[in-house]
Amino acid sequence: MFTPNRDQARRFFFDVWARRSKGQALQPMERLVLGILLEHPEYHPILDDPERHLERDWLPAGGETNPFLHLSLHLAVEEQLSIDQPPGVRAACETLEQALGDAHSARHAILECLAETIWEAQRNATAYDGEAYLQRINARAGQRPK
Repeated sequence: MFTPNRDQARRFFFDVWARRSKGQALQPMERLVLGILLEHPEYHPILDDPERHLERDWLPAGGETNPFLHLSLHLAVEEQLSIDQPPGVRAACETLEQALGDAHSARHAILECLAETIWEAQRNATAYDGEAYLQRINARAGQRPK
């Protein structure tokens, strides 16, 4: 299993963006990432300047959102949806898309649920709770948990 460190993960996003700018062919995972990057024009100036932003910290205390965390959560959600893991996440996403009216808004809501679930597991020093995650997504869609 590949578990990149912070700089490796950031370089991956920078590399995909640079390859796109040069018109180079992309592998399937890179095409998936590019789609996510294109949906976030607010991050394009960051991606255009890797030397300045590779080691930069975005601190929540300063009201900043870490763009690489946001993009990584998007990627995690896409991977979960592609394999329906945890089971039921794909159906929950479809319901949320209908409730919110578009796929990108639904994925933003899901990544917030994912971030909250991960944060809770870290705070409580417990295992990731896939059922709690699905319940959060379903609550966003106005559904009762199963």
